[in-house]
Amino acid sequence: MNRMRALALAAVVAGSAFVPAAATAPLTMAAPPPCSEEPRENPISEFTSYDELLVELDRIERVSAGRVAVETVGESNRGRDMLLARVGTGPKVVLVTAEIHGNEKTGPDAVLDLLDFLGTSDSSRAKQIREQLTVVAMPKINPDGAALDRRGNDMTWQEVQARFPQLATAPPSWNYYTEPRQGDDYSERPGFDVNRDYNPDLDYQPQPQDFPGSSDRPGWFISPETQAVRDVYRSLQAEFGAVDTYIDLHHQGACYTVPGTDRFVTLSLSGKFVADPATPEGAAYAEFADTFRPEYSKQLNVAAYNALQAAANRNPEFGNITLYPQDTNLPGTGLGTFQLNGSGAVLFEVRGQTQTLGEQHRAMLTRAVYIGLDGILSSVASGQVEHLDPAAYDRIPPTDRGKQTMTATTDIEN
Repeated sequence: MNRMRALALAAVVAGSAFVPAAATAPLTMAAPPPCSEEPRENPISEFTSYDELLVELDRIERVSAGRVAVETVGESNRGRDMLLARVGTGPKVVLVTAEIHGNEKTGPDAVLDLLDFLGTSDSSRAKQIREQLTVVAMPKINPDGAALDRRGNDMTWQEVQARFPQLATAPPSWNYYTEPRQGDDYSERPGFDVNRDYNPDLDYQPQPQDFPGSSDRPGWFISPETQAVRDVYRSLQAEFGAVDTYIDLHHQGACYTVPGTDRFVTLSLSGKFVADPATPEGAAYAEFADTFRPEYSKQLNVAAYNALQAAANRNPEFGNITLYPQDTNLPGTGLGTFQLNGSGAVLFEVRGQTQTLGEQHRAMLTRAVYIGLDGILSSVASGQVEHLDPAAYDRIPPTDRGKQTMTATTDIEN
């Protein structure tokens, strides 16, 4: 296999107190070093391909002595298996998904490292996580887009209409790409941003009057990829009563900085995806007011942040963590949909997609994701998350996006 697994699996357990941003040095207004968002053809061979994912999941399952179970839970539009790995027997379930955008590739690598650790380690931390949690991971939920190394899949509107005859006269959904995006020409192979295809109504069936829709409206479950994730979520609800935590791993622009510094953001976090349904702004989703837990989402994010700040003692880049913009209203994302359905939710937005950074900083960025994931799991398993101050979430520094990054390339991210 091409990917190198030279990452140590020593983990950092998040402390209960809020740890300030690693930037304790005096703030300066220095200009950031040169950075470009121009799409480029970058090598990506060190990331885990779909075929390598199959091999690695098989290996982890074998060496885990029964701790990790891998199963197929559906097929992508092009017939690739949708894979799920499960470890632990605890009463709380944590669902982790990665690479719903096919050019955002550190997530699968970090998830594989985490599964390897949880499946093989006899450490007290691994044992506690396995005993208190059931961790369910879907490391590559857009395998068709991943194979093309682009954000969207290559499902056509005609294929959607063939599966849903009631849409025969409906216009294509707004998230259907038919023109260049992030350096990829979708006019040759149109496709969808699959991460706009979720709907808070998990029983929803596509209706022609709901098309083309918009970014601030729910999606439709028209892609087999989102249908598979939805079905997994529903099955976990049936088994556990609720999905305690949902984590979705993404990438963002390459040139954002920690405010007041010249340091590039390693990753951004967020627990805010839709307006609170108990408020006038969120009135459209008032039926979910009893299941919505925004404070818990904040606590989960603080757990990830604290773990990364603690790890900054070893590598300062782990401390370059910011808060993703909070003015989002995206009920058509998995994060918005599952948060409304009662899950605490965490978004990871890692620096740079493949068309900007390629494999640059791959090991460090993958490790940062791993540390954040471990911080959440350890905190939930120990119960420490319940003692974290949700107000600490609002003290995470915002992302300085800067004028140089505000282009059509980076406006489409999460």
